[in-house]
Amino acid sequence: MISEKLIEIKDLHTHFYTEAGTAKAVDGVSFDIYKGEVLGIVGESGSGKSVTSLSINRLIPDPPGKIVSGEIIYNGINLLDLSYEEMRDYRGKDISMIFQEPMTSLNPVLKISVQMNEVLMRHLGLSFEEATKKSVDMLRAVGIPDPEDRINEYPHQFSGGMRQRVMIAMALIGEPRLLICDEPTTALDVTVQTQILEFIKNLQKKLKIGVIFVSHDLGVVAGLSDHVLVLKNGNSVELDTTEKVFYETKDPYTRGLLAAIPSGPKKTSETELGERPLVEVSNLNVFFKNKSQAKEKIIRAVDGISLEIKRGEIMGVVGESGSGKSSLGRSILRLLPIQSGEIKFSGVNLTALPPKELREFRKKMQMIFQDPYASLNPRMTVYETLAEPLIFHRVTDKKNITSRIVSLMEEVGLPRNSMYKYPHEFSGGQRQRIAVGRAIGTVSYTHLTLPTNREV
Repeated sequence: MISEKLIEIKDLHTHFYTEAGTAKAVDGVSFDIYKGEVLGIVGESGSGKSVTSLSINRLIPDPPGKIVSGEIIYNGINLLDLSYEEMRDYRGKDISMIFQEPMTSLNPVLKISVQMNEVLMRHLGLSFEEATKKSVDMLRAVGIPDPEDRINEYPHQFSGGMRQRVMIAMALIGEPRLLICDEPTTALDVTVQTQILEFIKNLQKKLKIGVIFVSHDLGVVAGLSDHVLVLKNGNSVELDTTEKVFYETKDPYTRGLLAAIPSGPKKTSETELGERPLVEVSNLNVFFKNKSQAKEKIIRAVDGISLEIKRGEIMGVVGESGSGKSSLGRSILRLLPIQSGEIKFSGVNLTALPPKELREFRKKMQMIFQDPYASLNPRMTVYETLAEPLIFHRVTDKKNITSRIVSLMEEVGLPRNSMYKYPHEFSGGQRQRIAVGRAIGTVSYTHLTLPTNREV
């Protein structure tokens, strides 16, 4: 029976101060977490979900962000009254967090072993060797193959899904009392997602930990959470039991979120598709050499794949983390070197084109990358990010660029007054919208990494 209050958030206000004005990312949010309870937090991109999570862990970048007021009571202590050094004693040991974007959360110049062992060495006083043994066991528990070898690799040597597993392992290894999960399964395939969620649930039951679970996936939230908090524009719209929020809500905003849940694939008739293939891939092979091991290993990222995509058709590519999905997409667009095979677009063999001629096809072929923060230049505003491909490919003249950018922002659901903001001023979902806008800005036909009506 849930009885002991673990943490209490009272009237939390977190603001960001930008050139465009003050953004009230969290505006008076209050809730409690009890020992052994899972609280799901849902809402649209930019609603304040991630900022709320980061505020609890005192990880808001200051400047431009600042926790203006409120209380975060843990073990009778207001965490907002602690110094930076004092707060470090709580992170990882008492309060741990799985971040939304693993590539930007992991240190790119440190091996996984160094990053994972840090928590164990600091909070438990283990030696590096002792910590490594426990870290290997945790990597195995979250489904990392050959953990004894892979723990000595760097983040860039892992796929997006594999990096997310590493982040989950790092968050759980200290056995925290409160686990904050910010979109922890976004980059994972469904089989690993199920495995990770079961792992979190079992750990929660075993240790009676409290869990804050932030997600856009309402189905996952419904199956995992005891209570649900609905946020909109930094405000609390609804806080109640999962059953009441999902089945008895009368709030129009919450009902709108529930109505947006995908109902399943829509079949495309053959008459809607073009007769001639737009994209033809024949026996495509992309190999990588892994030199991190004592013995050089060849990784067959794409091994003899053939496919066709017609005009008007959407093809879904599914598979477990590390199965080659992203490598396939990148190689089709000639963003990766290929060992053999043939790629045709509108009948033109792209594999035989020199870079200068290939550039012309970039207007018609674009990619939305898995990690928007890593693919966006942090020193470029939204305006500059969207304008760059328009100018480079001469899609429009300079006097019409601003109107074209405004149109793109409206298409992807971004307010026009945010065009001069930088990527770090947006939520993860909003950054992905920027990436979508950049991709569709120049193309007549766009390569998208989205689920669809046909699978390979």
